Amino acid sequence: MSSTFSLVDSLALSDLQTFLGRAGRVEDGSVRLIAGSGVLAVYVAIFYPVGLHDETPTVLGLRTFALADQSSFDVVVPVRSLLERLARLRVEVDDPAAKVSVSLPIEVNTVVWTAISPPRGGWHGLDPIPSKDLIAVADAGIAEIRDAVPAGTGELLVHRARAEVWSRPIEGSEHIPAGAAFAIHTLGFLAPPEPVRVFETGPWTRLSVERGHVLFRRKAWTLQV
Repeated sequence: MSSTFSLVDSLALSDLQTFLGRAGRVEDGSVRLIAGSGVLAVYVAIFYPVGLHDETPTVLGLRTFALADQSSFDVVVPVRSLLERLARLRVEVDDPAAKVSVSLPIEVNTVVWTAISPPRGGWHGLDPIPSKDLIAVADAGIAEIRDAVPAGTGELLVHRARAEVWSRPIEGSEHIPAGAAFAIHTLGFLAPPEPVRVFETGPWTRLSVERGHVLFRRKAWTLQV
């Protein structure tokens, strides 16, 4: 397994740093990196259940980057450690057009959400959703949680409030949880008036725009025939 990967230029380095920085402000945990065939797939978890009775949906963000080498690996590393390495590289880069070699941090092996892998193929398209509709859902949820959770509230109560709001189905698109709207908005993927394309395969749904993707695993009762 390779211990490094090479991005094609400093712009890709900046894009990766921005993506991980946004994800880290929501869930300062781990990132899954899958490299192969000249592509790096970067998965981050925005929401995921932490217990048997936790109703929080599994919602992942995904961005892909072209690689300047043929690295092949599937690793999970701390977001913060990788961000620190990217920040150092940003300072050291002399030629913006030159490829950038990134060393991988030490792996972590106890991250539950990384055991759930969205499929790579078999997706079929559904009707797209206007970006502005998802922005409205995300903003409304953020405001609801802010009003419902006063400063100093315990972590358990905060988690329950977030789980209730973000697991709620979107009106008119009941198979999509509000947490997916929050994820695609918070990760900076939306660019109105670009519509959000919707795809499904098995229990998974994918929201896709030019800047990236959000994937989530639906509950059994929301599966469409």
